[in-house]
Amino acid sequence: MTSSLSDPTLERHFKGHRDNVTSVDFSCSMKQIATGSMDSCVMIWNMKPQMRAYRFDGHKDAVTSVQFSPSGHLVASASRDKTVRLWVPSMKAESTAFKAHTATVRSVNFSGDGQNLVTASDDKTIKVWTVHRQKFLFSLNQHINWVRCAKFSPDDRLIVSSSDDRTIKLWDKNSRECIHSFYEHAGYANHVDFHPSGTCIAAASTDNSVKVWDIRSHKMLQHYQVHSGVVNSLSFHPGDNFLITASSDSTMKILDLVEGKLLYTLHGHQGPVTSVAFSRTGEYFASGGSDEQVMVWKSNFDSAEGSDGLRLQHKTTSSLQAHPASSAAQPSFNSHPPALRSEAPEPSEHFNGQHSHTAAHTQSASRSHSGATHSLAYRHLSSSSSSTHQPKAQALPQQSPHVQAQSQAKDEGVRPGLASTLEHIIGQLDILTQACVLCVGDLRVWGQRKQQRKCQR
Repeated sequence: MTSSLSDPTLERHFKGHRDNVTSVDFSCSMKQIATGSMDSCVMIWNMKPQMRAYRFDGHKDAVTSVQFSPSGHLVASASRDKTVRLWVPSMKAESTAFKAHTATVRSVNFSGDGQNLVTASDDKTIKVWTVHRQKFLFSLNQHINWVRCAKFSPDDRLIVSSSDDRTIKLWDKNSRECIHSFYEHAGYANHVDFHPSGTCIAAASTDNSVKVWDIRSHKMLQHYQVHSGVVNSLSFHPGDNFLITASSDSTMKILDLVEGKLLYTLHGHQGPVTSVAFSRTGEYFASGGSDEQVMVWKSNFDSAEGSDGLRLQHKTTSSLQAHPASSAAQPSFNSHPPALRSEAPEPSEHFNGQHSHTAAHTQSASRSHSGATHSLAYRHLSSSSSSTHQPKAQALPQQSPHVQAQSQAKDEGVRPGLASTLEHIIGQLDILTQACVLCVGDLRVWGQRKQQRKCQR
């Protein structure tokens, strides 16, 4: 049984921040979204229509990171003012603050059990705290430059961190030792995160690339060169093998990690996309940008049971564009998803080494593959990797401000999976036909020889 995939749709957008949005996160109940901004505010957006947003003032400088606790009862925020705050996401805006570092705090992350916090800072350290009373537990000190991001693994046994020293480090939480360092040679990682399985990590890099690393073999599994600008943020889908990325090239990309290819390019933000995050169920994802907007998208990934990790047979690559939101000063939202229209497809990425040479034309602009990048693709995240070559997927040029979906299956009138199945069946029939012809010929020769022997007798 395979799964189906529909185009993501823009559900709503929120406007209320007065500067770049730096971080977005969903509550576990999907009723609220927390955002942080360079305007020093934390905002809580209510997903129910007509419910007001909450603006939390408390930080004295830019808010760099926000996250809901696993229970949804708290929101943690990190700031340039060197503090971390814990908020109750309600109208009262109750919070407690503690000085976490001696420099800008770049990220904050709850452990899976909600008992601990890990923070990363420009003071080159990573610190772990208790949520209750914000008690300091220990620090990790081997980075030699600013630490951009630190995250707990799904089982809370490991911590991953990324730094301007061009390393990504894996730490054992119990022994507090660095167990491995991955090296970024062309840039540094702005953002790192664990796959829900806990077997690999993904890194969003300043060299415009996205890399997926196996934390057991310490090998790079996949390397995507799909953005034309710095990659600022990424988020794994919690249930399927999808990864979404946000870039300064004004786009988001949805990657299929099983097929090792680009699925969608999403336009909507005017300027760099600074943050992106899937909801806890993966049904939605949210994005924030330098245009001060927060957009909420519906994923439309319909997974079928029994797919055993082979989530997609979808072979198209699509480009989607959303209406820019209004520039109202007060918090606002738009709950009307834009319309879709079919366009010509752009070349798909396949990890089987066969390059697609189909040229796509959008508003008289022609695009094709340019070069190939080495990648190690995998069928299951828990299986061993194998080497292959994967073509580059190019960022799509900005088009008119409306949603556009490109579907090769629609243009050809046949689902790609069905077409390949039919080709396989036809090929097998040809082989059977040829075999039958050979068998008939052999029988005729055998019969003629038998008849000759009778005559000789």
